Amino acid sequence: MSALFYLLGVVIFVVAILASIGLHELGHMIPAKKFGGKVTQYFIGFGPTVWSKQVGETEYGVKAIPLGGYVKIVGMLPPGADQLADEVTVDEHGNQVTRVRKSNTGMFTQLISDARAAEWELVGPEDHDRLFYRMPSWKKIVVMAGGPTVNLLIAFFLFLIVFSTYGERTVEVDSGAPVLEQVSRCVLPFEDEGRECTAADPPSPAVEAGLRPGDTITTFNGVAITDWDQLRDLIRGNADGEAVIGYERDGQALSGTTSTTVETRPDDDPDQTLREVGFLGVVPTSHVEVTTGGPLFTLDRMGTMTVETVKALATLPVKVWDVGRAIVGLEERAADSPVSIVGGGRLAGETVSHEEFPVVEKTVFLVMLIAGFNFFIGMFNFIPLLPLDGGHIASAAWEAIRRRIARLRRRPDPGYVDAAKLLPVAYVVASAMLVMGLVLIVGDLVVPLHLEG
Repeated sequence: MSALFYLLGVVIFVVAILASIGLHELGHMIPAKKFGGKVTQYFIGFGPTVWSKQVGETEYGVKAIPLGGYVKIVGMLPPGADQLADEVTVDEHGNQVTRVRKSNTGMFTQLISDARAAEWELVGPEDHDRLFYRMPSWKKIVVMAGGPTVNLLIAFFLFLIVFSTYGERTVEVDSGAPVLEQVSRCVLPFEDEGRECTAADPPSPAVEAGLRPGDTITTFNGVAITDWDQLRDLIRGNADGEAVIGYERDGQALSGTTSTTVETRPDDDPDQTLREVGFLGVVPTSHVEVTTGGPLFTLDRMGTMTVETVKALATLPVKVWDVGRAIVGLEERAADSPVSIVGGGRLAGETVSHEEFPVVEKTVFLVMLIAGFNFFIGMFNFIPLLPLDGGHIASAAWEAIRRRIARLRRRPDPGYVDAAKLLPVAYVVASAMLVMGLVLIVGDLVVPLHLEG
């Protein structure tokens, strides 16, 4: 039964992501057709065609590799200038000689030329006014922004469902002098936290001081303790110094002496930077605080997610490199490393098949996982580099800006931005994306991330 539930989780996740991809492409196709553009293909997936059907001028279908999708909008690239030109010269006898100037056959020039040729094979005389590159700049931006905007809207509505019903749940430490919920038996490195203590692990300073779960800490090195934040700061700042701890147990005042130890632990900053701090080995009692909210609350949380996602995108190549090192056994895979659709499917399968999770918790996790993927896909596609949607948006925006500048300066229209000249950049970016995608897929198979608990 567990295997069946695991498979169910994977299927739910994959179907949801494929549906998101399909809606993303509709976000491009619908405005393109609305503006009079010609769309010849709408496909989910890449590679060999599994199924397709021609409806009007558009072929709809599914391909074998479900790692994306595309719509073919005719006329994305403007025609290039004639590469051949007559050159008239005079020979040694004074006669005029017409020579043909040779075209540039460099690698990138040839790639651009081939791309133009492939693009214009689909263009007929009747398509002159339906070509994408001839659309006003604002229409191009709407068409290209439509796809990732759909992903962000999907994420918004899924987050809204969760935040307005289940709510956002955070663990808050109980107020007042800290009551201990856990006392670590030993000192474990941060990356090993959660495993059982062994005879080789040193006892924690808290155990040496005689502390037990249920004790209330009242003083630390003579300082009266009023809350957990104060105690934590004193412990961290004590490094490996002596610590005299006053505490209450069953109404009786007691004290113990130990020395805190220096350990690497996350800082309190949002980025959870690891720092060397004093360590005692205690966890205070806490409670779960539930906060619910509607559209404005959801937008506020998505604003925070946007900042975090931008930071994650900036460090994505480094994190993928670390996953590659984990694949070959040079380091452990970090718990916050990115995952591919394969990793997302594994997490979804583990969630649905987890026997200790309530159905509500499983549902919320799946919805948040799908929403998170859509949010990341939307943000990623807005990166202003070809072949991503953001690259086309940037080209259209620059086209509008330089035409506006030309009008203000009363100069001739500079014409359309030739996106074909940026194809070398697009090939480099696409290659990098392919490599990173493959590394993450292999990582999710070889060194996968698992649910905690």
